[in-house]
Amino acid sequence: MAININAKTTGVGGLETSADNSGNINIQSGGTTVMSVTSSGVAVTGSFSQNGAVYSTQPSFRNLIINGDMRIAQRGASTSSITTSGYYTVDRYRQLLASGGTWTQSQDTDVPSGQGFATSLKMDCTTANASLSAGSNAAIVTRLEGQNLQHLKKGTASAESLTLSFWVKANKTGTLTASLFDSDNTRWISKSYTIDVADTWEQKTITFAGDTTGAFDNDNAASLHLYMWLLAGTDYTSGTLATSWESYIPANAVASSQVNLADSTSNYINITGVQLEVGSTATDFENLPYDVQLARCQRYFQRLPENVEYLTSFYFDNTSRYCTTVYFPVVMRTSTQTIEYGTAEYRNGSTYTNGTYLNNSRRNNLITIRITCPSAPDSGGYALGLKLVGTWTLDAEL
Repeated sequence: MAININAKTTGVGGLETSADNSGNINIQSGGTTVMSVTSSGVAVTGSFSQNGAVYSTQPSFRNLIINGDMRIAQRGASTSSITTSGYYTVDRYRQLLASGGTWTQSQDTDVPSGQGFATSLKMDCTTANASLSAGSNAAIVTRLEGQNLQHLKKGTASAESLTLSFWVKANKTGTLTASLFDSDNTRWISKSYTIDVADTWEQKTITFAGDTTGAFDNDNAASLHLYMWLLAGTDYTSGTLATSWESYIPANAVASSQVNLADSTSNYINITGVQLEVGSTATDFENLPYDVQLARCQRYFQRLPENVEYLTSFYFDNTSRYCTTVYFPVVMRTSTQTIEYGTAEYRNGSTYTNGTYLNNSRRNNLITIRITCPSAPDSGGYALGLKLVGTWTLDAEL
């Protein structure tokens, strides 16, 4: 027989505490258990509300996926004529693509109603390929660092299961595939799901068993990859789908019934609310503040502010040079970033003049920029100001 205590007497409205015959203590809200205290510890399962405010009882950062709500798109909102793999719009999502038609990728405002999302990632086929080659492939991919995955206990008898949940909308019904790839140990697991109703947002939930073979490396390199397949040739579909963890065999990666979303220029797919979390139950999507989500993305990719004046130092070695150091708002994953640069201008009084960009040295928290100017700054009367113009980006993606 349970003993119930109305928690309103302690100021927590609407909560009820009970103890069962096994000595477990359960805290409920509206008849739903949100926290259980047992001999083995505390289990947290949901959220409760009081006076119109919702209080989450879930731990922070339970979602392993960064930018799962597709809010951050530092590279831009849309890219067309995509025929090869790469990062194009929404941060942290790499497009895998080979012989799979031509696509436009965009950060779209079409979202499931009433779910708290403002954006989705959309793939729109613009040139069809109805006859895939054996090696054709297309997938939306995100990669996770090994040092952020140690709590999954992979490679031990206590390996944690993972549950993937997301919202998806497509014009074409049928079977699609989601996969996890362990690149440290070359192991793979895949599950299929279906688009049941065309042009309708649907939520999908997939649970992957824990893998007792092969631990993730404890470093800042890619260890776990999530693939959300759009199409695949027979190199990937001709075997038996790897619904349990196994050594990677390409033919077992994708379901044989996988649809080809490139077979018509009418085809599209939207995805948002991507969450990958420990356990066998999907919880509500974990919403993070915009600034937190942006900072997490900037660890991998940053666009430096344009038209901002930086104070400079200079030196003279038969060529006049300006030099400035730009510190990043977020420390990046590595110091070996790929840099894309526009132009740099130095200030002569109140006038800015283009300098000749020479080179840079990079660390994971700063970049040093050098340019030439016509004469030594100290003899030419130049002010110590340097401005970045155009697109300056740093890429340390996995």
